[in-house]
Amino acid sequence: MKSLSHIFLIIITVSSSYSFSSEEDKSFQEQSMLSVLYVQTSTEFAANNIQTFTNATKVLEMALQDSSWTAALEQKDNFKDKPPAIIIDVDETVLDNSPFQSRTILTGLSYPNGWSDWVNESNADAVEGVYDFLNFAEDNGVEIFYLTNRLESFRDATKKNLINLGLPFKNDDMLLMRKEENSRDKTERRKLIADKNRIILIIGDQLTDFISTKEAYVFHTDRKKLAAKYSDMWGTKWFMITNPTYGRWELSIYEDMPSSEEMATEIRKNTLKP
Repeated sequence: MKSLSHIFLIIITVSSSYSFSSEEDKSFQEQSMLSVLYVQTSTEFAANNIQTFTNATKVLEMALQDSSWTAALEQKDNFKDKPPAIIIDVDETVLDNSPFQSRTILTGLSYPNGWSDWVNESNADAVEGVYDFLNFAEDNGVEIFYLTNRLESFRDATKKNLINLGLPFKNDDMLLMRKEENSRDKTERRKLIADKNRIILIIGDQLTDFISTKEAYVFHTDRKKLAAKYSDMWGTKWFMITNPTYGRWELSIYEDMPSSEEMATEIRKNTLKP
């Protein structure tokens, strides 16, 4: 296994400079076209999201009846009498940003180009199934915490988007943003919620919505083992929304830093199992 520092170097470098985005040559961005079309057009994708939130609703009812039930690894002791809460990610879990992904394909320019413009439009649709689930949680006295890695500067735009969709939003304490540009670990923010609440469900689209970046930032051969490690959590206390368009799963395949579009594409091909 590569060292964690080596992995962070790859992730930081890939995130900041490896994109090969170009308005002249859009071919690299166009590689994600089918995954974005799948999100936007397939009944299968919509059905899977509805299925996930329907099952989460059933589990929520059970969790409310069991004071020993907690879904957070960060929650250890003295939580039985705390008010119940759920933690839910925002992007691709509550808000559908596939229009932004479409723009990256059509322009050839990848994230973060255009991201602030998209967020400040406050015009993302809700992921299928999330509206009924969140309103059910609110109607049953469950505190809702939107835990996102959107930067604090996007608070007002994110809040406006959630409210415009009719999603529960009682106060700003429900929305926990990212304070620093390079700090993506959600562990400490989950601890803050766990201090005052019994966390009964966590829902997200990335491994780091559930576990620390230290554990999640490993290469794909080790990373995939984490699904089995937490097999008792998936579908009972943790619910994963499928996100085929972007994520750490892609970064985990680059054991060596790609220096060009051609090299990145070659690594992708070599990772395939025919």
